[in-house]
Amino acid sequence: MNSLKKISLNFIDLFSGAGGLSEGFIRAGFNPVAHVEIDEAACNTLLTRTVYHKLKNTTGFELYKSYLKGKLSKEKLHGLLNVDEYNSVINLAISDENNPVIFKRIDDLINGKSIDLIVGGPPCQAYSLAGRARDKKKMKGDSRNYLFQQYAKYLEYYKPKIFVFENVLGLLSAMNEDGSKYIDQMISLFSEVGYITEYKLVNASDFGVLQNRKRVILIGKKGKETGFYPEFEKNADNKTALVKEILADLPEIQAGSGDWFNVKYKNKGSEYVFDASIRNGIDFTTQHIARPHNNQDKEIYRIAVKKWNSGQTRLDYNDLPDELKSHSNRHSFVDRFKVVAPDLTKTQTVVAHIAKDGHYYIHPDIFQNRSLTVREAARLQSFPDDYFFEGIDEKPSRTAAFKQIGNAVPPLLAEQIAKKIKQLIKI
Repeated sequence: MNSLKKISLNFIDLFSGAGGLSEGFIRAGFNPVAHVEIDEAACNTLLTRTVYHKLKNTTGFELYKSYLKGKLSKEKLHGLLNVDEYNSVINLAISDENNPVIFKRIDDLINGKSIDLIVGGPPCQAYSLAGRARDKKKMKGDSRNYLFQQYAKYLEYYKPKIFVFENVLGLLSAMNEDGSKYIDQMISLFSEVGYITEYKLVNASDFGVLQNRKRVILIGKKGKETGFYPEFEKNADNKTALVKEILADLPEIQAGSGDWFNVKYKNKGSEYVFDASIRNGIDFTTQHIARPHNNQDKEIYRIAVKKWNSGQTRLDYNDLPDELKSHSNRHSFVDRFKVVAPDLTKTQTVVAHIAKDGHYYIHPDIFQNRSLTVREAARLQSFPDDYFFEGIDEKPSRTAAFKQIGNAVPPLLAEQIAKKIKQLIKI
């Protein structure tokens, strides 16, 4: 997939995660030269997706389907990649120490060709409003705040025409210890290495994603030109789509049950899941697996779902019977239990905390009485059903999958951005 063609628009994905941003750019016709990611499980996901893109539209695609059915090992699947394809996923932390190694790896892959684009967003915990709320120092001094400096080194080295830098809403207000805003520091540093940077706040719900997900998208262009930030076309396809449409065709399962592989659909599926390329040709999916819950949590879930279904009201933790209140810090737990409302056009933001518990993502079916499965969370993020989220070893990991999904850029959002970037590069 990463072989460089003259007509390709070649890009590097930094801080790749599970590859949601890359997926959107690949759909728009860009060619991924390299992904750089610190998390080993996410790198395995990237390798699996690289195999998908290599085999898609070939007779070899049956091998990928065999993997999704649990009939082929991950080792054999990844063995289908050639050396360059395998080496395109670089499992290293981006740092002064590792950069020479990463540069060498990427240089070997591009073999003198140009890089048109760099995309990526450093880990967002240090800028996030939630992270700062939990931290007494408001995350000031956290080394992750300065990963944009590493990003700038890649701009300086590869000199792409354009870059796309994605991050959380909190980036707009996050401050350094001296009171200056990080975003101002970023724009200044990117200017020093030759780029004018412009940014906007976008919501994934405007791009066909059934989720309220506000993100800051910085776009940098080499040179001195200003006013280039594209006008994104808001997606009208999902104006009438409801959240229940991404849940309705998946099998009904209880807490602690489900299947990792070869999950048959319950029905033909809604128009939305096809329009959004969530269902895209394969007649089964994977990773429809629910975490187990204790009886106390299941009783709280029942109350929360009943409350929503009877009057669209959210559960206040303080309104629970005393025997169900086990958390001493009740103030911070007030809206900790939240139903994924089936009758709204967007749900609450999917974040990496879903890897720790599912209380904020309760399935709306009182009979299933559980939190969302890995596949349901992936669908909320607009990942296609043939996207497989890996663990560190041969066996998949629910926790690793949830973490990757919560940290990801929705592919539908990424694709809309990519189409506009393509126009910018070709102007």
